[in-house]
Amino acid sequence: MSSTSLRRWLAVLAAACLAGIAAPTVPAAAAGAFNVRDYGAAGNGSANDTPAINRAIAAANTAGGGTVVFPAGTYRSANSIHLLSNVTLQLDSGSTILGAPGTGYDPAEPNPNDAYQDFGHSHFHNAMIWGDRLSNIGITGSGTIDGGGFLKIHENDLPDPGEADKILALTRCTNLRLDGVTLRRGGHFAALVNGCDGVQSNRLRIDTASDRDGWNVINTRNVVITDVAIAAQDDALAFKSDWALGQRFQQGHVRVTGAQLSAVCCNALNFGSETCSDFSDYVFDTVTITGANKAGLGMVSMDGANISDVHYRNITITGVAAPIFQKIGTRKRCGDNPGVGSIHDITYENVTATGKGPQTPTLWGADATHRISDVTFTDVDVYVPGGSANLGTAVPTNDPNAFNPASIGTRPAFGWYLHNADDIHFTGGSAHFTANDNRPAVIADAGASVTFDRFVTERGSGSPYDTRFQSIAGYCVSNGTNTTGGTTRVSQTGSTENCAAPLTITGVTVAGWSVQPDLRTGATQYGDRAYTFASVPAGLAGAQWIRTTNDSRTATTDPLVRFTVNRPVTLSVAVDTRRGRLPWMDTSWTSTGTQLTNTESPSRSFAVYSRTFPAGQIALGPNAEPAKGSSMYTVVVR
Repeated sequence: MSSTSLRRWLAVLAAACLAGIAAPTVPAAAAGAFNVRDYGAAGNGSANDTPAINRAIAAANTAGGGTVVFPAGTYRSANSIHLLSNVTLQLDSGSTILGAPGTGYDPAEPNPNDAYQDFGHSHFHNAMIWGDRLSNIGITGSGTIDGGGFLKIHENDLPDPGEADKILALTRCTNLRLDGVTLRRGGHFAALVNGCDGVQSNRLRIDTASDRDGWNVINTRNVVITDVAIAAQDDALAFKSDWALGQRFQQGHVRVTGAQLSAVCCNALNFGSETCSDFSDYVFDTVTITGANKAGLGMVSMDGANISDVHYRNITITGVAAPIFQKIGTRKRCGDNPGVGSIHDITYENVTATGKGPQTPTLWGADATHRISDVTFTDVDVYVPGGSANLGTAVPTNDPNAFNPASIGTRPAFGWYLHNADDIHFTGGSAHFTANDNRPAVIADAGASVTFDRFVTERGSGSPYDTRFQSIAGYCVSNGTNTTGGTTRVSQTGSTENCAAPLTITGVTVAGWSVQPDLRTGATQYGDRAYTFASVPAGLAGAQWIRTTNDSRTATTDPLVRFTVNRPVTLSVAVDTRRGRLPWMDTSWTSTGTQLTNTESPSRSFAVYSRTFPAGQIALGPNAEPAKGSSMYTVVVR
């Protein structure tokens, strides 16, 4: 042991003596590894090992960082474990940190903001493991952290001081890893992460099916979760934004791949219900959901949040009450007097959803000025129990302050019910029932631009039509059939048909660039940066656009990108004003005199140049002039 390490160990030894704790022997661990047994942990399932664990964590932190190792054994933890920066807890195979009864855990800290969310969301110190404002931390390995059935669930029974109600609570952290371990019997939450930046997780397992929530990711950005399995009683994997930390956060840039989720009472994969800050740039790919008594894929904006740029791909759903549910509510439960939120730019691709009922898949906007918009469904197949009589066409009741799919009354359509929704497009996909259902497959009520192409509907023996449009400005059903091969029967009232071909942009040749459906303030500008648009000219708002990557700014290939449009378009390129008109822009390109701006620090401005193109392939040149240090351009297609 080096003299520096010896001095550190002596400091820990002295602290232990002053605290009246039997001092462990000096560890002979490898550099950077701190074995909890060397600090006095017994690992026999009966001794309280928390003091030894906290000593090992403190030693690793004092040493500048390290790994606190739990060899095989059961480490009873009757007090709160205090995680510190630059420390990873490594649970070896056969190791368990086990909760304990009693009131030895840290009490819940005071929170002046606890009126805006429930007790469990509002307090963090009353946990088996907690930390605040930490960096470079982790819990890894193949062991288990088990609340033992001693953590409070408190539906109506709040914890007494010293009782814990969650396994892990981390606030305002940076660079967190959760890999390989299992969290069991977590009380209210197995894991609660709030206000963090940079979370990575692989092969995490959570079993709280006898307790409440699995993992709540709140006010957090830059998250990558792979190969996660969560079986919960309440929400399994939930993305939220509450007011527990008393402020709004920038959150988003989340990727979840390879998830297996189930929720006994509630939602499997959900946004909300706490929704104070905006959500943007989420991708969920290869997800299997095997049960939920609320929503399989749920998304609610109850408290003023704008939820956008969310993409679901390759999803299988079974055993859920509501396969897909979106709602804008007006609860407004945040501390800064929020307005009404929005949901837009959402895609579902290759989804098979089998519901157990009773809720129909639903998109529900708050009112005529707060509609859900720009949602696309590609090859989404929905199967429901059916068995209903024709219920007519009246709009069902709704509680605007409630987020449960059951807050809306029985829908008069069995397959899809759309209310206050604009720019909703179905390509492929189908709606089926098990028992004969005489409701139509689809009703769209109050909205604009709702289209179905190659959509298959099952037809009830007594249903008057298959698809119904009520007060829809611009609907289209093309190439629609029912399950017996007949043509889709369409009914409308107060609606207009518009089957003009929508714009499609395909074949973008640059890796990392992507077609986006709706240019708006707040949208993320680049695929490799977190900057968002601070302002968008009115003439470009709502247009399709191509999200480039800022790293492409130095490329010199000419042409840099090619893509194809299916009809004549006006194409706009927004160029960093530090760069100016690009050399390949000839006189056919016109300066519009307008600018985009972004949230880069300092904010950048992008002058808009436009020209028309016929249908077919379009080629654009490079941004390249690295000496001027300009940002990459943005492409807008109308």
